[in-house]
Amino acid sequence: MDTMRDRFVPVLSRLLDEDPRVAIILAEIGNVAFAETQRRHPDRVVNVGIREQLLVGAAAGLALTGLRPVVHTFASFLVERPFEQVKLDLGHQGVGAVLVSAAASFDWPAGGYTHMAPGDVALLDTLDGWTVHVPGHPDEAETLLRHAVAADDDKVYVRLSVQANREALPVDGKGFRTVREGRSGVVVAVGPMLDAVLAATEGLDVTVLYATTVRPFDTAALRRATESAGTDVVLVEPYLAGTSTAAANDALTDVPHRVLGLGVGRSELRRYGTVEEHVAAHGLDARSLRERIGGFVASGAAVHS
Repeated sequence: MDTMRDRFVPVLSRLLDEDPRVAIILAEIGNVAFAETQRRHPDRVVNVGIREQLLVGAAAGLALTGLRPVVHTFASFLVERPFEQVKLDLGHQGVGAVLVSAAASFDWPAGGYTHMAPGDVALLDTLDGWTVHVPGHPDEAETLLRHAVAADDDKVYVRLSVQANREALPVDGKGFRTVREGRSGVVVAVGPMLDAVLAATEGLDVTVLYATTVRPFDTAALRRATESAGTDVVLVEPYLAGTSTAAANDALTDVPHRVLGLGVGRSELRRYGTVEEHVAAHGLDARSLRERIGGFVASGAAVHS
């Protein structure tokens, strides 16, 4: 199966062919993949070199001229390194862009911590007005990318990963999707975490919600799920653990509830390893999730009995 990034290149190339407003800004990474597209659209495929602050600043400038810029590089170089430009050049100036990242939290372990960004979504959470898409399959990535580009002047982050679920689900770029119903808790699986969550919760009496658009947070879907499944909520996110616990707490502020945030831990793993080893080390494999979710649900049943 193609990766999400494999899908991103031809889809965006077609969008440049179809829409004269679309432009892509690169910081060397991905430049070769867009070589043919650059020959067709030399004025709308821009490589600024290894200058990540300029990457975002140039995108803001193009947005001010009426273009719809798509900005692409690794997440650590797209959100973390040029964060001041994301905050000021886009947010403060009131212009939009589509930030499309690669490498996710630890997709390229050999690259070391400089190429990892488990805190990217949490960092964007400090800013106002961002839409954040976290697809779990290349097909979903294509759909959400098209939604993002079509979203006029909105500020949108699309987080691509080599981790993916086996099958795609219909996504609308808006809310959560119910994939399993139960009565003893709600588990929100974000993007590539769905397969592991479904395996981990097999036989548990819980509702599973699938989230590929995490900002804005789908408060209404979570509240609906808790009406029948109770207000014990587990969030399983492929980035920094606890990133969405405040959003879940805010959604349920008027009712007694418990929230458990599972995701990438704060401790840096200093050995390269493989993606699968990093997943296991952070407790995001199906077996570890089974223990953590099962224990949380069981403790909730004891509290409520």
